Amino acid sequence: MQEILRRQIEKIVPLTDDEFQLVLSYFSIGKYKKHQYIVQQETPVPYVHFVVKGLLRSFYVDQSGKSHILQFAMEDWWITDNQGFYKEENATLNIDCLEDAQTYYITLENRDQLCVALPKMEFFFLQKMTAGNIALQNRILSLMSKNSEERYLQFIQLYPDLIQRLPKTLVASYLGISRETLSRLSH
Repeated sequence: MQEILRRQIEKIVPLTDDEFQLVLSYFSIGKYKKHQYIVQQETPVPYVHFVVKGLLRSFYVDQSGKSHILQFAMEDWWITDNQGFYKEENATLNIDCLEDAQTYYITLENRDQLCVALPKMEFFFLQKMTAGNIALQNRILSLMSKNSEERYLQFIQLYPDLIQRLPKTLVASYLGISRETLSRLSH
């Protein structure tokens, strides 16, 4: 499990064994069951999670009760409600487990202390945040400018492993299309 986190970090910054042990000391391990919420709307967001095992989703439930999926996170991905976590506000999103999951998680305070203790980790977190912002921008542009078939094909191309693990209803919700439209597109 530790090696997954170390590989993730070392894609961006090299670590000695001692540095990695320091990094680990700031993280905790979470184990969650399928359908368990790790963040709920209107509650505090104490952690950012790095997924070691399992599949999670973040979603928003609007006033009419409709669910809107913002993100999925599988192994080697990060997930949180960024607004709630970084602004230390209550969540605007929900995050739940679509499969049993294990994560490494860190508080904002521990993240900040880690960056002071090991400055290269600040660069690491900046790179991850930048990549996340780019992915979000691309997702928004896709929703605004692509038709349902183009969004579906892009999803398959970007996330070939993910498509096999998700129920069609969740893929359709993520793409902003009906389940029927997705069925037509996937045949």
